[in-house]
Amino acid sequence: DLEILFGDIGIKTLVDLRSPTELKDDPTLEREEVFAGFTDMVFYENGNKVKELGPEEKRMQKIRKRDRVKKAVSGAKKNTKDVVVGFVDNFFGGDEFDGEEKEEECIDCMEASKLLEESSRRKNRKERHFVSIMNELKYVRGTLSKLRKRDIASTILKAPSTIVSKSARENIKKPFLEEINGGGLPMLNELLLRFGAPGIKYVLDLISDKNRHPIAFYCTAGKDRTGMIAAIILALLGTEDDAIVEDYSLSANVYAEMNDHKAMVGALSQRSLDAKTFLGAPPQVMKDTLANIRNTYGSVEGYLDFIGFDEKSR
Repeated sequence: DLEILFGDIGIKTLVDLRSPTELKDDPTLEREEVFAGFTDMVFYENGNKVKELGPEEKRMQKIRKRDRVKKAVSGAKKNTKDVVVGFVDNFFGGDEFDGEEKEEECIDCMEASKLLEESSRRKNRKERHFVSIMNELKYVRGTLSKLRKRDIASTILKAPSTIVSKSARENIKKPFLEEINGGGLPMLNELLLRFGAPGIKYVLDLISDKNRHPIAFYCTAGKDRTGMIAAIILALLGTEDDAIVEDYSLSANVYAEMNDHKAMVGALSQRSLDAKTFLGAPPQVMKDTLANIRNTYGSVEGYLDFIGFDEKSR
């Protein structure tokens, strides 16, 4: 595989779409035979900035505490932030949370637009870009935005009791879990398009830059985040929906072919998520996703206008 990627194809740019939580659990993140010679770049969504990591800097250096979540939702409406933090505590664990790097600590960063404008001076070097287009907190925020007001009110009323009651902790999760399991992959893709917009635009900007070719982008299974970006590109190039759907459905058995399939099912089950719903890539999911894009934004081009990827860029 390495010979094909770096020898035959000559990949110059890698784009890692995974969240910090996933990166933390990847023992091959700094694998020399794969990533030696690549300069690491980290995209910061807040402010659209990019940081170039030095030779001794690593993407994942420390685990951030729960107060990172508190700060992330500090601007939310009264009571809402308590629900979000409480849900993250119950759903993902309150002792530690692997969030994004603290934006204001992004020292020696540059504007993403400036980086792209100056790409010609970097055209001969290999780069790995870390672009976490979605993370756990975004999914929680997105799910919260879809809950009925009465469910939110009920959750707020129950929140204090979760400190001492395990059953209360389970009850507070119930409306979120029902919304997530009920919405399935189509809802996940809807949230991805909305809350992952800044990262999606940055990835498309990289892909549209010929100085960065050949380029490869990937996540964990290559079906959701990777699949969405691939579908957008194919649709933009005029590919028929049937072909896009077929391309997406090729990832249907990806987890069955991965060594950590059991671990993935276990992780989903531990969070009370339906593994059968989220591990597959049913054709209908991509059909619904493409229909949702057109219903919400008018067209794929309309969505790209929405995220700022203009006609010239396209």
